[in-house]
Amino acid sequence: MIKSTLVDGDGRGNKAAVEDKALCVSDRGIPPQSLNGEVRIFRQYLTADGTPSGSNDMKVNGTSTAAIPFYVSAASDADRYICTLSFLIADANANLNQFGNITALSNGCNLYYEDTDLGDVTIDDALTSNFDFVRMCNGNPSFGNTTNVFKASNAFGNSDGYLPVLNIKEVFGLTWGIKLEKNSTKRIVLEVKDDATGVDAFNCIAYGFDRIR
Repeated sequence: MIKSTLVDGDGRGNKAAVEDKALCVSDRGIPPQSLNGEVRIFRQYLTADGTPSGSNDMKVNGTSTAAIPFYVSAASDADRYICTLSFLIADANANLNQFGNITALSNGCNLYYEDTDLGDVTIDDALTSNFDFVRMCNGNPSFGNTTNVFKASNAFGNSDGYLPVLNIKEVFGLTWGIKLEKNSTKRIVLEVKDDATGVDAFNCIAYGFDRIR
């Protein structure tokens, strides 16, 4: 048996501890990259041009010419990690089997992210109703009962709102969410492939962090 010791790399002599035959470690809460890395909180709507100032109103007609994308892009100065997507579909007297309060869409919406190696990775390409969004998000958050389950009153003016939240770590097991590499063309996209103009509100906010290299 050869005895060995794990120590830090900055000369302070801190040693790793072993308890119950296991190496004691702790989660730093950020992906390892460099000793001097910084983290910046990120929150932005998916927009028509991928910028914070772009239109976030997804009540558009994606059937007239072509599907209309709304997206969040990679940052120019940091690796961007998208951890959560929060959707809002609001309409008066909305029900789960509808899209807002209109008949479930025929073509619906497509949620995907772009990957240089894998190509477009589909998260869900058949989002046609309020229930489809809720199911994709594993019923998160769960509240209400019977006829108002998952539905918030007066979420947008006087309109009822479905507010499904996609926690990427919990649903897909990706510890840091979806990575959009620094200065790349990668992005997360919600593509509207149908006429969604009949609802009172339809948008999505992306949450995560930028890991500055």
